[in-house]
Amino acid sequence: MLANWQKNLSLQVVIKVATAFFVICLLLTLHRYFSFYASYDHGIFNQVFWNNSHGRFFQSSLSSALSTNVVHQGEYPDVSYHRLGQHFTPALLLWLPFYALFPSPVTLIFLQVTLVTAAGLVLYILARQHLEPPLSALITVSFYAANAVIGPTLANFHDVCQIPLFVFSLLLAMEKRKWWLFWLLAVLILGVREDSGVVLFGVGVYMTLSQRYPKQGIAVCIFSFSYMILLTNLIMPLFSEDISQRFMMERFGQYADGEEASTLEIIWGMISNPWRLMVELFTPFFGTLKYLLGQWLPLAFVPAVAPASWMIAGFPLLKLFIAKGESVLSITIRYAMTVVPGLFYGSILWWANRQQQNSEQQLPERKFKRFWLFCIGLSLFFTLTSNPNRTLYFLIPDSVQPWVYIPVTKQWSHVNQFRPLLAQIPPDASVATTTYIIPHLSSRREVLRFPQFELRNDAGEIVKMDYILLDLWQMQQYQEGFKRERGQLKEIIPILDQFTATNEYGIIGFKDGVILFQKGADSNPQAVENWNQFRQELEPVLAEN
Repeated sequence: MLANWQKNLSLQVVIKVATAFFVICLLLTLHRYFSFYASYDHGIFNQVFWNNSHGRFFQSSLSSALSTNVVHQGEYPDVSYHRLGQHFTPALLLWLPFYALFPSPVTLIFLQVTLVTAAGLVLYILARQHLEPPLSALITVSFYAANAVIGPTLANFHDVCQIPLFVFSLLLAMEKRKWWLFWLLAVLILGVREDSGVVLFGVGVYMTLSQRYPKQGIAVCIFSFSYMILLTNLIMPLFSEDISQRFMMERFGQYADGEEASTLEIIWGMISNPWRLMVELFTPFFGTLKYLLGQWLPLAFVPAVAPASWMIAGFPLLKLFIAKGESVLSITIRYAMTVVPGLFYGSILWWANRQQQNSEQQLPERKFKRFWLFCIGLSLFFTLTSNPNRTLYFLIPDSVQPWVYIPVTKQWSHVNQFRPLLAQIPPDASVATTTYIIPHLSSRREVLRFPQFELRNDAGEIVKMDYILLDLWQMQQYQEGFKRERGQLKEIIPILDQFTATNEYGIIGFKDGVILFQKGADSNPQAVENWNQFRQELEPVLAEN
């Protein structure tokens, strides 16, 4: 009876923490969206889902604007561009029925938070295969407090949010020897992204080296590696050349000799130049160490000494460490989630081994448990103070020197003033807009991020957008502390001056630094006067070198 009560008590803790995680993350991400802090990627995924629901699978003008044809070859974005050439994500079709019922960018917010919350519940069941309820509950609480879990959950919707649920479920199927389910989940993991096979490969390495299921492990390694090679070299190039001309070069171009490279050529570049590989692996040294400590912290650094954690999570970590770019070592964005399943499963097995060695001793010991709880609290503290994805912009300043901070009342006042301008844009009209408005206008065929405002439509014609809606106030608030927003203002304002000089677009609305143009329309005199006054405020910024 006591054991049953203890089990129920631990489960109650897990349910309460999972509920708190779900409610808090949902409220924060909804607030982020409705206060116009969701950004470009959320718009991309929403447009992909919207096109999918209309039978135009994985097409996106927003993704096309980032393609190598546009970025490197100067072509116009195309509404019929298939995003599968950039990222191969067929697993998203699993959630299409839910989106079809509730076609909105908000649906993706609910989906992401739900998938991550469900992953924690599966983790508890997985831990219970080896550990007593209290320890299983503590590991699950660590999951919900991890920076690498909270940060990406509070971000724009992303495909990697499926990885923790799928991988924990796959490991649970392995523990129960339900191989039909195991292989089904293996296929789903590969369908998340073209590089998710790296995570599955790590699972196969563990199954092989641990001698638990060596035959299945070898099969998993061969399956995942072959899939990634065939997909990136044969399948994805059928849709576009982005994988070799853009994404491989942006992340792994240091291993290539030319201006483009396939995955096989990148792998050969690593093998043929091991010194360069070692340098990339350990630099920046302190950045890499900080990243590892952040990943280990919520589990009280147990993954650092857990062999299974290194076997499974080592390969996603290797992929991040040998790549270039600042984002790969950011623990609050989606890439960090690929490391999480291996760290937590390895920690479960490490505690299980300790439990077998100390069968009469309660684990964890009281002192270590206090230290563990301190680490969980510290992980939450670092997560909140990092203001992941500007979700906590209303609590945490974006910059201290110079001071950049937008109170929640100020932001909502701004939003309420310019919302009527959004209402003036018909749902089927083409539109170009700024980053933080894109998600709200992405449920349409033709949408671009300004200063792009021309694309190739379904008729194959190059057309200009019907409407242009720009939030210049947001850039004005951030330009003092951030070069990107200052540069955007300097790039955009001359284009707007040209619009007003040629009368190609008319200013039909202006509210609190947000301007609305319509192609071929007559300008509203009051809107023009308000715009001219606001433009005078921007003169000091425009005059800077």
